[in-house]
Amino acid sequence: MDPHEPGTFAIVGDGYRAGLIARIVARLDGRLTLTGIATRRPERVSSLEDEHGVRVWTDVVALAAECDADFVFVAVQGDKAPGIVAQLVAAGRSVMVETPPAPDVAGLIALDRLVREGAVIQVAEQYHLEPLVAAQLSVGASGLIGDVLQADVAIAHEYHGISVLRRALGTGFDPVTIRAMQATAPVMWGPDRAGDPVEDRLATSTRSLAWFDWDGRLGVYDFDDQQYRSWIRTPRLQLRGSHGELRDTTVRRQVDHRTPVRSEIVRLDAGAAGSHEGMYLRGYQLDGRWLDHNELAPARIADDEIGIARVLLGMLAHVRGGAAIYDLADAAQDHYLGLLLREAVATGQPARSERMPWAR
Repeated sequence: MDPHEPGTFAIVGDGYRAGLIARIVARLDGRLTLTGIATRRPERVSSLEDEHGVRVWTDVVALAAECDADFVFVAVQGDKAPGIVAQLVAAGRSVMVETPPAPDVAGLIALDRLVREGAVIQVAEQYHLEPLVAAQLSVGASGLIGDVLQADVAIAHEYHGISVLRRALGTGFDPVTIRAMQATAPVMWGPDRAGDPVEDRLATSTRSLAWFDWDGRLGVYDFDDQQYRSWIRTPRLQLRGSHGELRDTTVRRQVDHRTPVRSEIVRLDAGAAGSHEGMYLRGYQLDGRWLDHNELAPARIADDEIGIARVLLGMLAHVRGGAAIYDLADAAQDHYLGLLLREAVATGQPARSERMPWAR
């Protein structure tokens, strides 16, 4: 089957994330179509059917048996996800599950056992697929700044940020020592899922800092829990290589002992003043070379939604024989290291990772 042929999927869940996924897919020009939803709340059936125009089940097993879908997306709270994934796998379904796929190590090991027995389980981690982050990671992987041995990430919380760190440094499942701390401070409240703030409000913000030592490769994790959507707390990504450095969108490198070069990652958008092309992202370039080209153009979706869409379309390609988009082993490792980060904060002592059953 052509991996680019339009496909179908179903959703288990009726919360914020499920609704966001359905809205994004509706703007993908038919590349992926929602064909069913399962909810545990019977009172939501009618409104969900009216909103999305698909059949809604109140039983996951029934959805698995009756809904025509290439894969099922599980968008429920983390403690509920493993049981639902197991039900779908038992019914022969390919599954994409929200992050984290299980709340604890025992749950991650149980899901990994299903994969080893042949289950198709991928995880919906999108941050490394967001266009700017993908472009930045492309610079690091290209060799342009040499061997990258240090990375500083302030993009997203716990397993999300850690997933970017591991990719930036190419550490795989190598053992790591984690040192961490937290500090609180007041910060002006910004937008949230409900929209813009309606009044001036100071909130208490908790900033987590952690140092990941992969025996010579250093990852610095920095995240403020008010950072998402904040107008005054900005994301950051820095990669330090033997021959150069990326800091956000600036790339500094040294061609030889007399030739420093400074370049900028440039964002190319359609739809600005004087443009009649519509409004969408074309991609990111460095010195005229594409680092990340938006294959979803001209769909009018935001950068974080592009990351989510790439996860979903990557899952579709995977169930048709393509490469993994973000497999359970990577998701388990990222969440495991996030749990160790919490441990290091709570105890004030370094935490050391062990090789886990999902390590490849």
